[in-house]
Amino acid sequence: MAHDVLTMGRISVDVYPQEIGVGLVDVATFRKYLGGSPSNVAVAAARHGRHSAVISRTGQDPFGEYLHRELRKFGVDDTMVSAVHGLQTPVTFCAIQPPDDFPLYFYGRFPTAPDLQITAGELDLEAIRGAGIFWSTVTGLCQEPSRSAQLAAHAARPRDTLLSGQHTVLDLDYRPMFWPTEEEARDQIARILPYVTVAVGNTTECAVAVGKGTPDEQADRLLEAGVHLAIVKLGADGVMAKSSSERVVSAPVPVETVNGLGAGDSFGGALCHGLLAGWPLAVVLDYANAAGALVASRISCADAMPTPAEVTELLSERGRMVPELKEGSHERS
Repeated sequence: MAHDVLTMGRISVDVYPQEIGVGLVDVATFRKYLGGSPSNVAVAAARHGRHSAVISRTGQDPFGEYLHRELRKFGVDDTMVSAVHGLQTPVTFCAIQPPDDFPLYFYGRFPTAPDLQITAGELDLEAIRGAGIFWSTVTGLCQEPSRSAQLAAHAARPRDTLLSGQHTVLDLDYRPMFWPTEEEARDQIARILPYVTVAVGNTTECAVAVGKGTPDEQADRLLEAGVHLAIVKLGADGVMAKSSSERVVSAPVPVETVNGLGAGDSFGGALCHGLLAGWPLAVVLDYANAAGALVASRISCADAMPTPAEVTELLSERGRMVPELKEGSHERS
């Protein structure tokens, strides 16, 4: 069975405080969750009923066993997640200080991490080729052998993906602590953009990928690089999507922010769902925005990913367009 959504890259254990508005120095209680942006996107897509899987690697340790258990709990295929002998499963701590202060502290990722040890030779190219959506991230390009593996995966994707209803997505998740310079990141992004049909990032990430400018200028440069759909997150102004024939802006869906860290991954999973469903672009963006907002209003990431019913309820409450959810289709509780 082909996967609806297949993601590749970072996986970790997120350790989040259960006390809101307190610095890590004073936090007394923590809880662990599945983490890592591509893994969270797979979980989010599964919550919308999509058959999803992750390509990644963990340490050969109890935390790695925990991540396998969590993926299976969420209905995500973990058969392409393997262990690396001698490396530890990464752990990520954050402080939760709403409305906009959520610093991250990465442990077990330096000088390398298991998910950066994915090799081209271990890839199931048939699964990658057949997935409805293949989702990878810029972080996966920061180091070998992951960099070559990600390029090999993209090269295996069919070039006429839009004709077949498939999409190849690059999350422009530039994280400066993983790169020597912005210039090196830009060079690696330029190598992979010709294989990408959908690029997603905020204005800062887009600036690393294609240079500074207005959101429209950045979207146009992504399109010129070969992308078919450029999605630029505009912060308080919502999100814009641009193709060669269409430009759509979706206003934010207001909620009380608790933890903004998982909102982008929830947006990503819902975006995958909407693209695969073939909804109009404006409907896809509103739906993804609402899914992101719901996670921003909760503490955790993976555990907080919403169901379609929760997303459509929020859209209805905010007076937004609600997509038609066919009875019995793509929804899990």
